[in-house]
Amino acid sequence: MLVLQNVGYVHPNGDVLLDNLNLSVTKHQKLALIGNNGVGKSTLLQIIAGVLPPATGLVRPDAPPYYVPQIFGQFNALTIAQALRVADKLTALHQILAGTVTEANLAVLNDDWTIEERCADALAHWGLAGLDLTQPLAALSGGQKTRVFLAGITIHQPALILLDEPSNHLDTAGRQLLYDFIQQSSATLLVVSHDRTLLNLLDTVVELSRRGLAVYGGNFDFYQEQKHLESNALSEDVRSKEKALRKAKEVERETAERQQKLDARGRKKQEKAGVPTIMLNTLRNNAEKTSSRLKGVHAEKLGAISRELHELRQELPDVDKMRFGFDHSGLHMGKILVTAVAVNYGYAEQPLWPQPLSLQLTSGERIALKGHNGAGKTTLIKLLLGAAEPTTGTIVRAANKTVYVDQEYSLIDNQLSVYEQAQSFNHTALQEHEIKIRLNRFLFSKDDWDKPGHTLSGGEKMRLMLCCLTIGSQAPDIIVLDEPTNNLDLQNIDILTAALNDYQGTLIVVSHDLVFLAQIGVARTIELGNIGPV
Repeated sequence: MLVLQNVGYVHPNGDVLLDNLNLSVTKHQKLALIGNNGVGKSTLLQIIAGVLPPATGLVRPDAPPYYVPQIFGQFNALTIAQALRVADKLTALHQILAGTVTEANLAVLNDDWTIEERCADALAHWGLAGLDLTQPLAALSGGQKTRVFLAGITIHQPALILLDEPSNHLDTAGRQLLYDFIQQSSATLLVVSHDRTLLNLLDTVVELSRRGLAVYGGNFDFYQEQKHLESNALSEDVRSKEKALRKAKEVERETAERQQKLDARGRKKQEKAGVPTIMLNTLRNNAEKTSSRLKGVHAEKLGAISRELHELRQELPDVDKMRFGFDHSGLHMGKILVTAVAVNYGYAEQPLWPQPLSLQLTSGERIALKGHNGAGKTTLIKLLLGAAEPTTGTIVRAANKTVYVDQEYSLIDNQLSVYEQAQSFNHTALQEHEIKIRLNRFLFSKDDWDKPGHTLSGGEKMRLMLCCLTIGSQAPDIIVLDEPTNNLDLQNIDILTAALNDYQGTLIVVSHDLVFLAQIGVARTIELGNIGPV
């Protein structure tokens, strides 16, 4: 169905992104393509889709791929019909029905007389019933745009489908439709995603790294088990090499000491025996050469072991290199933080929620906030944090320190460098070297310290934000996270999960990622339309 042979890609500036990639995909196979941010997953999908040409190698699909890219608003100038790739057919159909029966119109329509009905059915299936096909995509939300492109699959029934982060902007209902499609589809699928529920529906995981493509014959849970075994083996190799390095240093020291004693003993014997001075000098030079040769042998051995150890440590997962050390919140567990009684919020004198909301938040809770797109999740967060006041009802908030983390990590000032951003959180007069030690812990080397915030990826901004929070004098009492995993790869999701599990304060999380919510210990769900524990 799809073969990649020695595929490579070079950025316009000459940097090599992909090199010598080989992969064979069989008919009906469903593959997950995973890897760290920046490794080239989306670029590889675009090469397979024919959007980008490879610098080297061949891409041979047996059928034209249907490609659903990440949705960022780059298609806003298209109508829904254009996005669905049916605009020309619909125009030809309408002209024929209006009496303009030309060979050109008939050729474009190609006997597809039901195209309009199939478009309506496809949009309805993906939760977009009633949309006008001439409507511009600019008027739709991110989730609706994704659903439009997914509806195109239902219309065209392609044999090979490429999906790039398809669940990113979908709410719970939209994700379930996507999961059902993946399970039921007989098409060949290649999916880039960090949605672990979705990844577990695919039968093969392909990992893209700087070493190339590695195929794991199972779903994401199987892949994680294999990576865990690899990580344990790697950690054992590191420990073994560290032991070998310590032993080699001991042998070097003992050998040097033994040689010094032999040389000293030999000189004494030679002096007592009355050996001529010229001969003593020759013997001394020979002893020094022997010592120097031994030092060289040991230095070479130590250098080789040190290099091997460094290479092994470079392969360790980044989450294992990091230390979080979050301070505890200053509030005692169970303290009432927010009490809302019969609150609602009005837009143009229309209440946002059909029924007023009443709820209470206490310190130390881990809460998921859910609801369909447009249900008012962001508005409720503003009410809870004091950024807005209800138009009806009462809300009482205890004094607390809150950090709100949106999807774009706007807590990070794009005009500041990495070091300047960290320094702006330095309320306890930490020394410069201490700030840089913290940055190193969060994987920012000296080459990164002068980078401006606007050049950082989503994962880098997340790590810098976590670093800044640990530099602050006290952990926030409440951390609010709005779709925190949307722009993160699997590696950075693991890093964020580990950090949040170190944090002892109150968490409020807007997320459709059920695996993430379970891993950070969310124990209560507030679902708009169903306020209270679920």
